[in-house]
Amino acid sequence: MKNNKLVMIMTVMLVAILLVGTVSVVAVMKLTDADGEKEPSIEKVLEASVDIPEVTTNLASNDFIKISFKIETDSKKAKEELEKRDFQVKNLIIYELSEKKAEELQGKEGKMNLEDTLKSKINDLMQDGKVKKVYITGSILQ
Repeated sequence: MKNNKLVMIMTVMLVAILLVGTVSVVAVMKLTDADGEKEPSIEKVLEASVDIPEVTTNLASNDFIKISFKIETDSKKAKEELEKRDFQVKNLIIYELSEKKAEELQGKEGKMNLEDTLKSKINDLMQDGKVKKVYITGSILQ
């Protein structure tokens, strides 16, 4: 009788250990899948991106800039909306640039700040998706 009780306790403990181990493995696999998402392929990036052709405008410092962008969205639907809103995007770009001085746009940090500002402002316009990244594809500051 004592032997049966011991075997039962050992069986219950073994099942509990296996159950905890299985739950742990599943949890670790789910977490690594969520964290380990790969960057989308360049084809997918291009499918969801919109080119903004060169915009020429005056800056607040009486200099002028010629600049062009590629805007990456999170889906094809967002790309379609952004293409329809191209006039609004150009308007936003001109407004933002007209408030900037040449010194603010020089260097890596100035350009990254402009990209982040435009991303935020364009996302405020968007209804079907979001802008993931704004890239400056050409820039001449005079």
